[in-house]
This record gives sequence, C-alpha cells and structure tokens, in this order.
Amino acid sequence: MATPPTSQPSQETFFGPGAPSAAGPAPSVWTLPPDLQVEALRRLRIVALLYAGAYFLAGPLTSLLSERSRAIYFSLPGLWLPAACSIGAGIVMAVMTGLTSVSTRARTLAGLVFEVLGSIGIAAAEYHHISSPIVYGQYGAGGFGLSWVAVWVMLFSVAVPAPTRVAVIVAALSLATVPASYALNTRLGMNVPLGGDQFFFNLVFPYFVVLLMAYGGVRVVSRLGAAVRQARELGSYRLVERLGRGGMGEVWRAEHRLLARPAAIKLIRPEVLGANDPEARRLLMRRFEREAQATAMMRSLHTIELYDFGVSDDGTFYHVMELLGGYDLHALVGRFGPVPAERAVHLLRQVCDSLGEAHEAGLIHRDIKPANIYACRYGREVDVVKVLDFGLVKHVQASEPGADLVTAGQLAGGTPAFMAPEQALGEDRVDARSDLYAVGCVAYWLLTGTLVFEGATPLETIVMHVHAQPELPSRRTDLPIPPQLEALVLTCLAKDPAARPATADELGARLAAVPLERPWTPERAREWWATR
Repeated sequence: MATPPTSQPSQETFFGPGAPSAAGPAPSVWTLPPDLQVEALRRLRIVALLYAGAYFLAGPLTSLLSERSRAIYFSLPGLWLPAACSIGAGIVMAVMTGLTSVSTRARTLAGLVFEVLGSIGIAAAEYHHISSPIVYGQYGAGGFGLSWVAVWVMLFSVAVPAPTRVAVIVAALSLATVPASYALNTRLGMNVPLGGDQFFFNLVFPYFVVLLMAYGGVRVVSRLGAAVRQARELGSYRLVERLGRGGMGEVWRAEHRLLARPAAIKLIRPEVLGANDPEARRLLMRRFEREAQATAMMRSLHTIELYDFGVSDDGTFYHVMELLGGYDLHALVGRFGPVPAERAVHLLRQVCDSLGEAHEAGLIHRDIKPANIYACRYGREVDVVKVLDFGLVKHVQASEPGADLVTAGQLAGGTPAFMAPEQALGEDRVDARSDLYAVGCVAYWLLTGTLVFEGATPLETIVMHVHAQPELPSRRTDLPIPPQLEALVLTCLAKDPAARPATADELGARLAAVPLERPWTPERAREWWATR
C-alpha cells in the first residue's frame, strides 16, 4: 500500500518517553526497521564493489601492464589465485545483496562471511615471499607495517551493522588472518621465520589494538541503531517503514507493540500548516483535535478508520489509521488504464457514501482526488473504497474566536487539478458541492485516464477550472460511456455550485440510476483482483 489510512481516537499520546513498553528483551540490530536494513544492504553492495575494484587496482593491474610482469604473475598460483578469488567474491557479494528472494538477515550474514573471506584475500596477497622485515635505517628492523586488513575491518565494522558480539567475533577472525597467513607461508618456506616476541609484537599485538578500535566503532553504530529504534518505538506503536511523503507530511507503516493489528501513521509538522507561533499552534491543535474527533465518529465503511490522534513532544501532529492493501485510484488508472463505466459507478457511489456522512457532520473534505481514494481488499470483499486524508477538512461552523487564522481555509486549499472554481478563488461559499466538483474530476480520471484540465503550471490549471469548459469525456477514451453518466459528470463539473447535485446522497442516487449494459458484480471484481 502506498497511501495512509485513519481510525478511532483517544487523548492518550503515544509519542514521548513516558509511554508504556512491551515486555521482553530489547531488539537487536537484526531487527532494524526495513528501510534501514535496505540502506545497510546498499552500503554492503558499495563496500563489496569497492573491495573488488581496489583489489584489482592495487594488485593485478600493475602486474598486467608488461609482458615480463605478466609472465612472473601467472607463473605462481600464489600470486594470481588470491586476487582472482577475492575480486570474484566481491562481485558475487555485490550481486547477492540485490537478491530480494534471499532474506535480509541471510544477506547480512553472507556479508559478514565476506568480511572474513575478504581479509583472507588481502592477507594472502600481502604476506607471502617475505625475506626480511621493513628496515628503518640506523634503527634497524621495524616490523612489517600495518596490513590493509585493518582498514578493511574498520570500514566493514561501521558500514554494515550487526549485533556487537557477532561483529567483534567476525572482526577478530578477520584480523587473525594476518598472523595466520604469515605463519602458513613461513611453514611453506616462503617467509623469513620470526622469533616468538617478534611475531607477537609485529603481527599479533597491532591487530589486537585494531580490534579494540573496531569494537569502539561497533558500539557507536549499535548505540545509534538503538537510538533510531527508540525514536521509532513511539509508546504503543512502532514505526516500521515509511510508505510515502507528501506536502502535508509523512506516512509510515506501524505496528502496535502489544496487539497484532497493523496501522498507518501520518505525521504532520505544524510548520506545514502555517502555524509558526505559540498562539497559532494552540488554535491549530484545537481545530485538529475537534476535526479528528469528528472524523473518528464517522462510521461509514468507506471512510478510513481513525484509531488515535494527538501531538508529539516536538509538536508533530499524528493520525493513527487502519492500514489498507490495494491501490489508490491514481495508481490504479495509471497502472491499468481507464476503468469501464460500470466499475467507475461502483467506485464513485462508495465515495458518495463516505462524503454523505461527512457532509451531514458539517465536514467538507476539500481534497478529494484519486490519490486520496483507495480501492482495496477488505476482509473477503474486494473493490471496497476508502476515502482517505481528511487533512484539509473544514468544519462548516467555526466555533472559536481566531480560529480562522489557522483554519484549513488559509492553507493550500486542495490540489489544483481537482479544485472547484469557488475553492480556487478562496471564496467563503465552499461547501459540500465543492467536494462534488472534485468527485466529478475523479470520475473524469476514472473514465478517461486524463485530467479535466492540465495547464503548464498549477496556476494555469486553476484558471482553467475557473473559466474553461471541459471536453466531453467520451472524446478522450475508446471505452463506451453511457450518455447519462457523461451528462452527470459534466453536471458535477458545473462552474456554478447551484447547477451541481445538491448533496452527495443525490449524486449517489443519480449514479445508481445510470443504465449500464453490464453491471459490475462481485464476481467480476474478484476476477479483476485475482488476475492483478
């Protein structure tokens, strides 16, 4: 699902530190939110590609530049085999990170295995055929320098998150490849033997120090991950994945921490609503609360259900809503094309049911558009419509002094492509018939797959809604449109509100009366959903 949902309110604030938490152990890094897991896998892919590229540039490339060096390079498997295996492993790891058929955790575990294998590849290339340590002039032998394995382990520790214990064990195994590689090649007669103290202080102790540094990095990343999880565990709800972002805020898929019920949470910053001072915020909060309560009282099946609402400690407003599965009408038509007339009637009648109840309660939606109307599976039913996002809802009666300073009437009043002329002009006579104009625009979109008016700029589109006459829908589609339905759509698009249907119930009744050659039955709806 791509669009937010709504539900039933309480005054309990689920944001903030004082909220209760579910019993049980704190989650580990393995349970990072999905979006952060995806980011970690993206970093893993970049690290794997960097490894393969850097290994090629630092090793095989210089040996392949001349015929003599190529002959030497390919004369011994110990020279070219580590490079071939290491570069190949980096490429395989980069490909594997993109395999969505493999679980996120399995791909992360494969990345940790790759950290160890990558370290083996580096150490094998660096620590063979060594005849003497590095000599620092008059000071004599000074060891062997620090291996690139150290850089590799430090990079991996901060780029690919894992539980602290696992990350430290993997880092220790990776760093151990340096002394192990040197010792193995010494036994094979390729490296100069070292005394016990020389071996320890040159090839063991430095990497113990690196391990401590890696542990510090892992702890920092772990604490950052814990902070992110804590920030997203908002009282009773845990934010799981961002579903979308729009002009009014963000929508997240969420889970209740004690119940199995999923939800969607919409977060709205007060600055977006134009409230930049304490008094405006106070009035806006009152309006937000009043209208959220009114929305939550609506019981139409076709109005998204509001579970909770409130304001966070940082002043962000939130709605907790039911989570839907399906398509908003913008995506549905964009993906599958215009719908047949009988299906358009079926969908639009459900929209009218939702708006009829809202209008009776004195609420004008003011942002009816395809993206705010969701066709979904609902229990065993399909093609069930839910009207979303009463974020620009306006109460017909302003109930408190100064409320007009922060009412939705002063905000960006809807979407230009679906805005009634009187709404576009900012007139006070915006009422239920303004929503019905937008329903006409939605009907036009469903039947033709095009907007009623589409100017080069939003302002030009608004001007066209105010002055231009719409083209007949039948001229923009090859699908048959009953004349009565076409006439009704144009009636909804009348410039004068008085010429439109007076109420959503009247529009719904007139839609039901449109003669259709073939009704949109539950069987047809189930067949459509089953094939798509």
